[in-house]
Amino acid sequence: MKSIVSQKRLLIGGELIDSTGDNWITSVDPATEEPIGQIPNGTAEDVDRAFQAASLAWPEWARRAPMERAEILNRFADAIAERADEILRVEVQDTGNTIRPMRKIDVPTSVESLRYYAGLAPDLRGETIPATTQNLHIVTREPYGVVARIAPFNHPFMFAVARTAAALAAGNAVLVKPPETSSLSAMILAELAREHLPPGVFNIVTGDGAGVGSAIARHPGIKRIAFIGSPQTGRAIQREAAEVTVKHISLELGGKNPMIVFPDCDPEKIADAAMFGMNLSWQGQSCGSLSRLLIHEAIYDKVVAALIERVAALKLGNPLSEDIDVGPVNSAAHRDNILRHIAAADKDGARRLLGGGRPEGAAFDKGFWVAPTVYADVEPHMHLWQREVFGPVMAIGKWKTFDEAAEMANSTEYGLTAAVWTHDIDDALNMARRIRSGHIWINGSSMHFLGVPFGGMSTSGIGREEGREELLSYTEVKSINIMLRPNLNG
Repeated sequence: MKSIVSQKRLLIGGELIDSTGDNWITSVDPATEEPIGQIPNGTAEDVDRAFQAASLAWPEWARRAPMERAEILNRFADAIAERADEILRVEVQDTGNTIRPMRKIDVPTSVESLRYYAGLAPDLRGETIPATTQNLHIVTREPYGVVARIAPFNHPFMFAVARTAAALAAGNAVLVKPPETSSLSAMILAELAREHLPPGVFNIVTGDGAGVGSAIARHPGIKRIAFIGSPQTGRAIQREAAEVTVKHISLELGGKNPMIVFPDCDPEKIADAAMFGMNLSWQGQSCGSLSRLLIHEAIYDKVVAALIERVAALKLGNPLSEDIDVGPVNSAAHRDNILRHIAAADKDGARRLLGGGRPEGAAFDKGFWVAPTVYADVEPHMHLWQREVFGPVMAIGKWKTFDEAAEMANSTEYGLTAAVWTHDIDDALNMARRIRSGHIWINGSSMHFLGVPFGGMSTSGIGREEGREELLSYTEVKSINIMLRPNLNG
């Protein structure tokens, strides 16, 4: 088997080392089903070795001046940028995401996030509180020490870097578990971190969730865990951690996100916005995808017609090609899960307008393909309205009144993102206030803005990322009370 990456070892304590186990996970190109590399299927012992190395490294890292940490993180960002093309091609082949938008998003976001949090590091400050006049009350922030990041399969490199930048800037050492189905870019990341970060500050242990993921959740020394993925796995992490000790866990989980369209909108522009909001460049495999389209009855038919025209024109194929719009989904197991959701939608009586299975043509005989699929007349009680598919499947529903639209938007257990489209600022703000979602766009979608907190409500998660809140979340508060006039008599 020819591998598209040159190394296949873990990064522990600043060294590329073999796993203590002898099992391997084979990475498969989702467009062809051809093997493209292997990663170690790490063990609980590997996790503990990484923890021990991080435990030795973080005190010195935390003692460095914030500007010194910032300088190191900026050099790390520069090194990643220099290998951007190599990382991009590996990531495309390993995930199935299309190359054109990935070039603008994944590595650039990683680099920008490192630089952003490097810039925030000197601003990580304490305070004095005038609680009394005769004493001095000081509040400081200290890093947790060793923290873990469990990354998802849709953007593995970006989430392994961008979502560890705050932890590193705050003075923590990090243990990263990449996803088991798309870990090859982590092999490049291991080389970069080994060369540009102090030994033990950044560690990578690859493997499956049952082994490495569970070992991280259950390790008593890892007191802070961050996870992006499904609600089921998020709850499993909470459950396993709670059986061992008390941990600070942040979760960015699924979404069944609504895009609410008022009747004053242009149907053609709404169709364009809905396409963009579905994140079809990553096959809809995005927790923030606007997979529920709520259209006012006055423009419903026109929007649906315009949307179908655009979806039908999408070009599917090799995600390494610059002219391709949609690639394959990440794995055979995930494809099969998406197809089960489609079957449930058909059974419920949702009106399928397009797609529903493997695309036609010899080019799609191999690979994990699901044609972009659109259902109309989907009602809130239906499976497709309620369940996250995490794939290229859109549910369209119709509303008449403001209250009905708000109720439909809030009718699922999720609350990650939402979008409101209207020219009436009163309607826009009133609807945004009614929707129980953590991140809302008005006349926009899918954009993230460094410095603006991102995260979900309800089943969609706990905690916020991408802003100052994320930096603070990797610190613990300590209060120091200096008794200037000690009263030893009580």
